[in-house]
Amino acid sequence: MTESTLSSSLHNVLNDLHQNPYPHVPNPPLCKKRASVVLILRVRPTYDHWPNTFSPPSRNDNASVEEQLDTFFSQDWVQHGDPEVLFIKRASRVGDRWTGHVALPGGKRDPEDVDDKTAAVREAWEEIGLDLTAEDCIHVGNLPERVVTMSWGTVPLMVLCPFIYVLTRPESPTLNLQPTEVASTHWVPLRALLSSSMRTVEYVDMSQRLANQGGFITRLGFRSLVGMMQFSAIQLRPSESLYCNSTPGFIPDDSPGSQSLFQRWKAWCVSNQAGSNDLRRPLLLWGLTLGILADFLDMLPPHTAVQLWDYPTFTPPDLQLIVKLVTHSLRKHNMLQVKSGARPSNTAMDSQTAAVAVTDKAHSQHDHNEVGIGGLGVGRCYGPSDKDPDGRTYAVGIMLRGYYDRLRIALYVFLGWRVAIGSTAAAYAWKLWRSRQ
Repeated sequence: MTESTLSSSLHNVLNDLHQNPYPHVPNPPLCKKRASVVLILRVRPTYDHWPNTFSPPSRNDNASVEEQLDTFFSQDWVQHGDPEVLFIKRASRVGDRWTGHVALPGGKRDPEDVDDKTAAVREAWEEIGLDLTAEDCIHVGNLPERVVTMSWGTVPLMVLCPFIYVLTRPESPTLNLQPTEVASTHWVPLRALLSSSMRTVEYVDMSQRLANQGGFITRLGFRSLVGMMQFSAIQLRPSESLYCNSTPGFIPDDSPGSQSLFQRWKAWCVSNQAGSNDLRRPLLLWGLTLGILADFLDMLPPHTAVQLWDYPTFTPPDLQLIVKLVTHSLRKHNMLQVKSGARPSNTAMDSQTAAVAVTDKAHSQHDHNEVGIGGLGVGRCYGPSDKDPDGRTYAVGIMLRGYYDRLRIALYVFLGWRVAIGSTAAAYAWKLWRSRQ
């Protein structure tokens, strides 16, 4: 896809999102937390269409958002430019569920925040020093709000509210990173996010959930049995990055004796790749943030963002085979529903949480109380109905509907298989030993 075609498609999508805002999702019972994130877009001029002189158009407060977008996208450098999205890599912090993850700027709503959008604007200023109230910023609208759950999908953690802003200047904005919150920022072209060649997987150590339920030995035993969990991801190829040089790990510690051999072996055994702050690791977009982006990217040509997403599974080959066999008919049935017109969006999950977009109970027989393994279930759905089935409906878990029920069955089958194999091997070894006596 050429830059001009992508810019034109982006213009249409942004107008559509503004004209059709997604409904407010109230907090579920016993859950008071709300959080907001910001999808920040800009257009990077190409060399052949760089504006010789640029004077930002004075903002007319009486101009509608559609008029502001029309004015912005009518410029030659924008039409031939390369649209990009701003991501942050979160700083490593003890107790942070998303420590070291690639994310969108944002955070929890404070009591003094008037609404969710105010929280998003404040967090963008505090985390990266970007003023979204400036004249060169356009607030377009929002993406589907969703309930984030934890504890195997049974406990609502917060309501997550994504907002969309467009920066209208050709120059890169000056950012000021909060070192305790943000390790780095990255501008990534939409073309890279839409490319099938950038699709990959992220491996997550599910044994981290057992850290307080048996310690190192229990975690090591669980990981040796089921391996790592494998999630769909996008490898990011930034066009511009800014690093917070006061972040621990920015300059690696070159003293090999800082940790004992046992400490390094133990860290390797129970490491969580997803939470690593190693600058040498590729930037991977996955989990909750990928779910938010999947909603947005699927609106853009070639409309394959969701189809490129793959089901979570485990790394042991025999467990992978059992999962495929147990879930085959379900995956085939769900894919037929996807191809019939409704588009899924519940790809927003990671090793500890799951995010649920709004759905209309009248259009779904799905059990909204369904939970999944490792906090990955679809959780519980609250709030008013989403848009009617019209080809761009954000139905909850079409791809994942019933998947984690089958995944649990696959795990039970796998455990039975491993016990049977182990018992057979032990019996054979015992018989062989006895025969030699």
